Amino acid sequence: MKPADLPQIRTPGTPALSPDGRIAVVAVARADLATDSYTSQLWLVPADGSRPAEQLTRGWHDSAPRFSPDGRHLAFLRRADKAAKPQLWLLPLTGGDAWPLTDCPLGAGVPDWSPDGARLAFSARVPQESRYGTANTDDGERIGPDGEPPRRLTQVFNRLDGLGFFRDRPSHIFTVTPAGELTRLTEGQGDPRFSPDGEWLTYLAPPGDDWAADVCVCRADGSDQRVLTSGTFAAARPRFRPDGRAVLFTASPAAAVLRNESLWSIPLDGGEAAPLLDPARHHLAMPGGDMDVTPEGALFTTENRGAVELLLVPHTGEEPTPLVTGARQVAAFACQNGVLVTNEANPSNWGELYAGGRRLTAFNEGFEALEQVELTATAPDGYPVHGWIVRPAGEGPHPALLMIHGGPYSQYGWRLFDEPQVYADAGYAVVYGNPRGSSGYGEAHGEPIRGNVGEVSATDLLALLDEALRDPGLDASRVGVLGGSHGGFMTTWLAAHHGDRFRAAVSERAVNAIDSFTGSSDIGWFFADALYGGEVARQSPLSYADRISLPMLIIHSEQDWRCPVEQAYRLFVALKRNGAPAELLLFPGEGHELSRTGRPSHRIQRFDAILDWFGRHL
Repeated sequence: MKPADLPQIRTPGTPALSPDGRIAVVAVARADLATDSYTSQLWLVPADGSRPAEQLTRGWHDSAPRFSPDGRHLAFLRRADKAAKPQLWLLPLTGGDAWPLTDCPLGAGVPDWSPDGARLAFSARVPQESRYGTANTDDGERIGPDGEPPRRLTQVFNRLDGLGFFRDRPSHIFTVTPAGELTRLTEGQGDPRFSPDGEWLTYLAPPGDDWAADVCVCRADGSDQRVLTSGTFAAARPRFRPDGRAVLFTASPAAAVLRNESLWSIPLDGGEAAPLLDPARHHLAMPGGDMDVTPEGALFTTENRGAVELLLVPHTGEEPTPLVTGARQVAAFACQNGVLVTNEANPSNWGELYAGGRRLTAFNEGFEALEQVELTATAPDGYPVHGWIVRPAGEGPHPALLMIHGGPYSQYGWRLFDEPQVYADAGYAVVYGNPRGSSGYGEAHGEPIRGNVGEVSATDLLALLDEALRDPGLDASRVGVLGGSHGGFMTTWLAAHHGDRFRAAVSERAVNAIDSFTGSSDIGWFFADALYGGEVARQSPLSYADRISLPMLIIHSEQDWRCPVEQAYRLFVALKRNGAPAELLLFPGEGHELSRTGRPSHRIQRFDAILDWFGRHL
């Protein structure tokens, strides 16, 4: 895989199944270099595999398909062009053109049909007066963001990376009929869901100042609004149980780190929330995990040692039944009329639809992946460290790269991943894994790094690297290290504390100085204390910048609010003042997710810069 091959990747989304379970519809997205954006269309897939998938829509960006209860219509979100906001559209499956149902100023969210098919519920952000393009000058010209009045902030949680300020554009729950009659119900967020009898809606309350998000319900007309949870959860994905007497949801404790997002249930008529899965053991896959309900139980995607398995969880909270396991990751699923369709990625494909063990689609047919080989190391204290290596073709000896994931509570895993494929194709053996502090191995695996992040993580990462370097096909004298976010934190830490192990480093979108991160990051006000504790200077990689002498490329995005750009500047200036060979690469208009969802041209330029850096120094 070359950097310029990014547009060849087809990424399917969450499938929808017709009520009879015979037809699946899924959005398939790809990068488009001509527009420097992403395009997506809906594809129709027979669930029995009787014929190949066929393209259903041809809009610029169509996504989030939802069948009507009678199977005659398909609701979906459409962006008319790369600058447009997503709006809710309706397509008659018996023939005819799709038509728009909404014209929301900031776009519409994922819809849910009422059981009788009479209306759809969705959430949408509503801009305050005079903000976000809603005001004009006396001459009738639109007032841009720079001409708007100042924001008065009263809550510390007021912005998010990739979204921006949100208190002045709160999210509300709406319903709309197939004829386009729009009703605003209540302030709330998420993808609202109807109860089985259509009498209630469940949704999430606006986030509090403690990172809490409560599960709420209201009548389908917006009356009788209730908050079910008690402000102690960061809840998501509320769904009614099939009998309508309880709401299931995923949640971790509010304002917590290194904790699992597991599955919970709470009675509709009030009471305490109860776990349906062991919260210390089961963690919703991140990013993009999902949960939904069926008459037999809840379907839940859980991380397990690099895999993402699909569980069927009984509504009574008994031991779950694994439905899909093995060296793969279930990215999404749909279940109707006893038919289960999954979107699965594995080390040889980016994602395809499956049913009953049969592959239904071939969106990425023909891609030849370099093999992902499992690796297990032992840390000095005897702790096992799980990971992988992707080797280039040929005998070597190959230079090696130690690649470190972000989070830190996340996981690398069993799936095709553009980063190691690009670097291995360029001649580097790529070593990566899940040291202590990662998710997917239970909360006990994450806890040891709390209050001592750099030292504990470095022990496991170096053990994994040493195990890989036992292979004579790898050149231990030519090793680089790279990572983003927490991976950037660890890259800077290793460069300072174990610089003799590496010839060059690439630190991306990193936390380097915990003190300023606490006040400048969108989540720093709770995340820093919860993860690093009180010894800020001792745990900050920036404190040891004077020890760094190896060449370091620092990559950052100018609009990153998760790890703000000052984190990069502080490290760059410190290195330059100390005479270290350092360069800073800044991407305009990008946020923290550049490497995953940034402009395709920027993603390619990023890959080219990393390959150039290691090409010069390894």
